[in-house]
Amino acid sequence: MSKTADVAIHNVLAVKNGEHVLIVTNPVRDVFRISQAIYVASVKAGASPTLMMQPKKTSFDYAEPAVINAIKSEPEVVILINVERLGKDRDGLAKPYVGLDKKSYDHVFDHLLYDVKKIRSFWSPTVTVDMFIRTVPIDYPRLKENCKRIMDCLEGAKEIRIKTALGTDITVGIRGRKPKADDGDFCTPGKGGNLPSGEVYISPELGASNGTIVLDGSITLEKTIVIKNPIRLTVEKGFVTRIEGGNEARKLGSFIGKAEETPFEMVGKGEMEKIKAEEYSRNARALGEFGIGLNPKAKIVGNVLEDEKVLGTVHFAIGSNYDQDVLALIHSDGIVKNPTITVDGRTIMEQGKIQL
Repeated sequence: MSKTADVAIHNVLAVKNGEHVLIVTNPVRDVFRISQAIYVASVKAGASPTLMMQPKKTSFDYAEPAVINAIKSEPEVVILINVERLGKDRDGLAKPYVGLDKKSYDHVFDHLLYDVKKIRSFWSPTVTVDMFIRTVPIDYPRLKENCKRIMDCLEGAKEIRIKTALGTDITVGIRGRKPKADDGDFCTPGKGGNLPSGEVYISPELGASNGTIVLDGSITLEKTIVIKNPIRLTVEKGFVTRIEGGNEARKLGSFIGKAEETPFEMVGKGEMEKIKAEEYSRNARALGEFGIGLNPKAKIVGNVLEDEKVLGTVHFAIGSNYDQDVLALIHSDGIVKNPTITVDGRTIMEQGKIQL
């Protein structure tokens, strides 16, 4: 555990002597043990770490005010190791932060990371001790090289087509979008991603994705569930218009329904303006992300943090995107196994095997 924590602090974040490191976790066995190891590794690196605990938070809960205020203090490094989520920013939802890029940010963490670039970070929601030890110590230079190859293909491209033997056949428009890499290199301000790392992802062009997605790996709701009966999604103009399948499909429909209803409940409590609630409710069905897994040590275990990094898989998210122009209360990732991917007609993956 201590050696893996050292990898996270030195190889992934390059924590320096004298830097302030904020670690946010929950009083639950695995995440707390990992957070303690990260704390010790930060001390060994000469940093000044703070370890904060709050109760477990879901996609619909607020982070504790003390946690939000700690992030607002702008420590150089923010590490989030939670059982589920960090929690919403009550102030940001009521009055979004207006970014230097003129985009609207509903969480101070996103504002400081993506907009003003005052912090760097990794976040590991639902991480377990086994996952941490097994998937974090990897060859990061090689991962970075593989991520770059995929990103070079996506840069400036118009569309991605994804097909599988089970029936996935969707075209995702990406005009004007920039691919992002979760390559484990979070050493400079404004950079961050998951740990374990290992994916290239992109926010779909608004209104430009159409087709069918058949999820057959796992899906993250309040918790990740392994999919036994494939979930069939119909996507029209960037929104999920139909959900078909068995019990897992019904659970996904209920989860999305809650994300559609909750914004209006927040209006009644004075926590969100009506016009913003209408936007959040509508975007609960938006296609918010397309990603390609690239971590060679990851495997599908029923935990989307690891599942979406599995080499030879792709994932789609329903809900908010990473470009901050689609905001929702949820970001639900679903895994598709053994895809064939073409980018503007060029095949970059054939039935789960990279062709670059």
